[in-house]
Amino acid sequence: MSDAHKDALDPLFDAGLKVRREVLGADYVDSSLANANDFMMAFQRITTEWAWGYAWTRPGLDRKTRSMLNLAMLTALNRPHEIKLHVKGALTNGVSVDEIKEVLLHASVYCGIPAGLDAFKAANQVLEDCGAIAKTAPAA
Repeated sequence: MSDAHKDALDPLFDAGLKVRREVLGADYVDSSLANANDFMMAFQRITTEWAWGYAWTRPGLDRKTRSMLNLAMLTALNRPHEIKLHVKGALTNGVSVDEIKEVLLHASVYCGIPAGLDAFKAANQVLEDCGAIAKTAPAA
């Protein structure tokens, strides 16, 4: 982080940074912060402080449950890029492939088939890439 970003360090930011790195991976998080200019750092700060430092550290839900909720909400919002990121985090947090599938199926019923299809495609790509499921053989 540049000197301009060091003012972002406070207890909520620090707590969020710890959780964010544990869930999404330090390489991804550190790259996001390192590539943030002053304009984007405002977004990185609010994301790290409030999403990760406040919401993810609250008592009452474990990380596995929070990951499953994220997948359902991101399906509802039809955000496949974010689904890819959070599938990785869900696996880190102990969500099984079958649980990911069930969350996406359940969300598809309530959010619509097009959103569900995008979510399934995004999740499938990540699960194949990380070896959690077998790669689909090309059609002959």
